[in-house]
Amino acid sequence: MIRPGLLSVTFRKLQPSEIVALAVDAGLGGIEWGGDVHVPHGDLRVAREIGGLTADAGLATPCYGSYYRLADDSGKSPQWDAVRDSALALGTPLIRVWAGGRGSADAKDADYGKVAEEALRVADDAAGHGLKVALEYHDNTLTDSRASAIRLLKLAEHPALRTLWQPPNGAAFGECAGSLEEVLDRLENLHVFSWNKLPDGSIERLALVAGEECWRQYLRIADKAEGDRWALLEFVRNDDPAQMLEDAAVLRRWLAGN
Repeated sequence: MIRPGLLSVTFRKLQPSEIVALAVDAGLGGIEWGGDVHVPHGDLRVAREIGGLTADAGLATPCYGSYYRLADDSGKSPQWDAVRDSALALGTPLIRVWAGGRGSADAKDADYGKVAEEALRVADDAAGHGLKVALEYHDNTLTDSRASAIRLLKLAEHPALRTLWQPPNGAAFGECAGSLEEVLDRLENLHVFSWNKLPDGSIERLALVAGEECWRQYLRIADKAEGDRWALLEFVRNDDPAQMLEDAAVLRRWLAGN
């Protein structure tokens, strides 16, 4: 079963109470809270408050959207213990982490080795606390392509290490669908949005319904994976709450098979 939800980073300028109210109004079932603004890494008081606010509204917290970068040597990544403890205080079963800070086009074998080693370490620690970890599927990391994501996942086999998925930036439908098929056995949640990549490399956000032909097929593919997961809305056009309500209605219709 795939349930509809929302990433809080969709509305970084809104207060958590406003995001909860929007999610309820939209008929969504859960919120992935981000670690950059709404639930800062290591602020356990805020994490407990937001977790309680979410649960009191009848919503789940399917993931803690951390900004922990595996094998990061920039000094900008939060401490793993702070991330893990925030997830526990928030009451989520899953932590999002990032697969390093270098894209696959520039990565060496050693980069894959370092990121895989760190992924195994945090997955093992997470499992010891009843949590799982999922790799962000994103540009400029080692999950920025179909081939690199599979390579990393094979290097880091662990029952608590999973992956998220979103359409690779600018890739054709066949490549996107193939990348999703290949991670089904490790798939957690989907990040759902509709956009165009323009010739100058910039992104034009669209109403979700514009991606209906592709997303209906992505959801059918994801539904073949074992277990339950979430389809979480992100990148709403113009950061507009009214657009999110419209997109949520579209997503719920797709998930209902209509």
